Amino acid sequence: MGVIGRPHGVRGLSHVHSYTAEPADLPGYGPFTDAANPGDHGRRFSLEWASDGVARVVELVDGRDVPMRDRAAAQTLVNVRLYVDRDRLPAPGDEDEFYLADLVGLRAVTPDGVALGTIDTVHDYGAGASLEIGRLIVPFTKACVPLVDIAGGVVTVVPPEEVNVPGGESEAAE
Repeated sequence: MGVIGRPHGVRGLSHVHSYTAEPADLPGYGPFTDAANPGDHGRRFSLEWASDGVARVVELVDGRDVPMRDRAAAQTLVNVRLYVDRDRLPAPGDEDEFYLADLVGLRAVTPDGVALGTIDTVHDYGAGASLEIGRLIVPFTKACVPLVDIAGGVVTVVPPEEVNVPGGESEAAE
């Protein structure tokens, strides 16, 4: 849902990067955990925006609030990722809207049905998502991934011309 960044000032505030469609909505999804797997019981946090991109972060310990009171406390949370259980998220709005996490594990095939493998990871460094399928990395765009069938467990991938697909055509001529 987000990640806690560097401290802001000396009073325990932190920069927080939100991955929600509307960053201002992030606190409403809390409390958060730092455990990526729902079965894990990591630390729990709540947050409240102090200003644009800067939040008061509170750790929830044994039913009580433990706010970050100074810069040193906030520093201990740098790069902590914030997660919520999937059932607390709204359903995707339309047929071309997906949670990137739902793509991991789907089978990838070419338009001709040639198996490319399974989506291992979805990368998003801010310039758009890309899918890692074995050693193949393709941009998650409509041109390269024209069909996503979450229910069927498959995506159709059109690799760029210069990619050699096993069972497909050879590398493009130079």
